[in-house]
Amino acid sequence: MKLNEVLKNIQPLKVIGDAEVEVTGVNIDSRRIQNGHLFIAMKGTQVDGHKFISKAIELGAKSILCEDLPKEIVEGVTYIQVESTEDAVGKAATIFYGDPTKKLKLVGVTGTNGKTTIATLLYNMFRKFGHKVGLLSTVCNYIDGEAIAADHTTPDPIELNELLSKMVAAGCEYAFMECSSHAIHQKRIGGLKFVGGLFTNLTRDHLDYHKTFENYRDAKKAFFDGLPKDAFAITNADDKNGMIMVQNTKATVKTYSIRAMADFRARIIECHFEGMYLDIDNHEVGVQFIGKFNVSNLLAVYGAAIMLGKKPEDILLILSTLNSVSGRLEPIHSPEGYTAVVDYAHTPDALENVLNAIHEVLNGKGNVITVCGAGGNRDKGKRPLMAQEAVKQSDKVIITSDNPRFEEPQDIINDMLAGLNATQMKKVLTIVDRKEAIRTACMLANKGDVILVAGKGHEDYQEIKGVKHHFDDKEVLHDIFDVDK
Repeated sequence: MKLNEVLKNIQPLKVIGDAEVEVTGVNIDSRRIQNGHLFIAMKGTQVDGHKFISKAIELGAKSILCEDLPKEIVEGVTYIQVESTEDAVGKAATIFYGDPTKKLKLVGVTGTNGKTTIATLLYNMFRKFGHKVGLLSTVCNYIDGEAIAADHTTPDPIELNELLSKMVAAGCEYAFMECSSHAIHQKRIGGLKFVGGLFTNLTRDHLDYHKTFENYRDAKKAFFDGLPKDAFAITNADDKNGMIMVQNTKATVKTYSIRAMADFRARIIECHFEGMYLDIDNHEVGVQFIGKFNVSNLLAVYGAAIMLGKKPEDILLILSTLNSVSGRLEPIHSPEGYTAVVDYAHTPDALENVLNAIHEVLNGKGNVITVCGAGGNRDKGKRPLMAQEAVKQSDKVIITSDNPRFEEPQDIINDMLAGLNATQMKKVLTIVDRKEAIRTACMLANKGDVILVAGKGHEDYQEIKGVKHHFDDKEVLHDIFDVDK
């Protein structure tokens, strides 16, 4: 593809060299440059790609997209100066990979909690409808049935467009995608065409990056602001930010609620650990999920499927067959008669939702023991809030290590403990070793009790000092219970 074709949706400030040069690939990582590639110099949060322009040229880059032109202009290399490479990268990648979202129906899911569950359930549902489908999620990316490992909630724009183009090549008709606040703010989804967007909820998270809750909210809102007129926007009417998200969108707005009037409504008829019996828009259906927050998730899935043209009775039939996502309120029953629940909850709100769901099922007939921690090098402000939430709804809390990253685990635990008073501390144990913390919780549990192991969910590693060590909460529990993994 010619360079000027790749740049057709970009307004350069300056072009030095041949705009007709052939582009064989597009990259933001200089280490992956091959002969004929276009290197895009990004001013990232950690590293400035402009420092690697000469390295990219050494490896074969024949064109450079940058904000600041280098002092040395190399003969035979084309330089394109733009105001923002962050804004340009998605547009360039979209064109290079054949504008894949014009050839399939892409639906984005954003919010603090529930993104993975909703996107994955839509992927599974539409495959059961008989379609070829793609999925871009925190847990794993899929090109129809082919799994592609996921390193971020939303990949960078180049990887994203490459994956979407592979979905098109594989015959996918739909793709469902988690859209993180980072990805929206960093314009990683720039250039993509969405046929629909869903909003789950908004609570404190990622303030280490966004600095204020308002910035975080506005990053999410920008996704809906950018939806086209022919798209749909489905929002959670039960969340106080639900209508703020869609107040400036051009898309058709629909709402869902378990508490108020909305386009899509549901209520719980019956609940137990194996699932719930629901009324969804005056249709009764049994589902393999628990918790009010999962009723909201299922309503979002139901609403999206309706907006994508499926019939309510067909949607509910498939909904009744779907299983919960790995590491999301996943129960593991012990031989001694207590239940362990593994969940990804790593924000105060998510912890509250999961504990509420457990209490809804227990109905006062059993104790709750919570094992939780907080990630290192992330929003420190939520640490005491998480400890408070765990103590408020648990009979015993064991605070332990999560992904400490480059922090000392005990320092993170101390930050959590700072949110508790002397009375609350009587409920709390601290055990840095996560495996020992889980083992201790199992020793404390009696028949009918529930252990919540929160924070890691589907993850199978502990990140310590920049190294990922194998660790899986579910494996630890299976070993303790001495049952098949």
